[in-house]
Amino acid sequence: MDSLLFVEDDDAIRLALRLALEDEGYEVHEAADGASGLVQFGQHHPDLVLLDLRLPDLSGFEVCRALRATSTVPIIIITAQTETQDLVAGLEAGADDYVTKPVVPKELAARIRALLRRAKLSPAPEESGRSGVERFGNVTLDRERQVVARNDVEIAVTRTEYRLLCEFADHVGAVLSRDQLLERVWGYEYLGDSRLVDAHVRRLRLKVEDTPDDPRLIVTVRGLGYRLMG
Repeated sequence: MDSLLFVEDDDAIRLALRLALEDEGYEVHEAADGASGLVQFGQHHPDLVLLDLRLPDLSGFEVCRALRATSTVPIIIITAQTETQDLVAGLEAGADDYVTKPVVPKELAARIRALLRRAKLSPAPEESGRSGVERFGNVTLDRERQVVARNDVEIAVTRTEYRLLCEFADHVGAVLSRDQLLERVWGYEYLGDSRLVDAHVRRLRLKVEDTPDDPRLIVTVRGLGYRLMG
């Protein structure tokens, strides 16, 4: 049984979603604030974290960054529909996806299933037909070891960032649209939006580009999508 950690300070929301997710077959651990959430994470090692951004002590952003410092666990942030800046900041703090309040349990369950499925599917060499070490400028991708390095120094990437880079590497020089990336990296055909892709590309650029504000490796093709330069 997959386990979830739900960090949310609103008791009513936490109860309602816990019951809905338990009905979907998940084991759900709860925390009402960020500090407790980090403790619960250390105790239970959940398969996925649901994280409200507006918490009474440590913010959701701080919790997300703390989790990302030691773990690649999938993280879904929960935010109000009007908090666009919070949404982008949460994704750039390391979250894999988001849902907006009021949360629709069936939609949330679909996103959880997609992320857990992707987390369990290791992008191994045989999956893409590639093996060994691939080099793109000063970046290397070792699929056998699942390691990314820049200037021969290993860098920490999340599962989503790794899958995103692998997808680009499978199509060097080709333009990949945001919809294609949502389907291939997140497993979403009808869920999600382009902000997911844009935020993760920005995070990946910060890690692999010499000048992230003037990218030369992962370039934007205006109106179409992104391209990995060989």
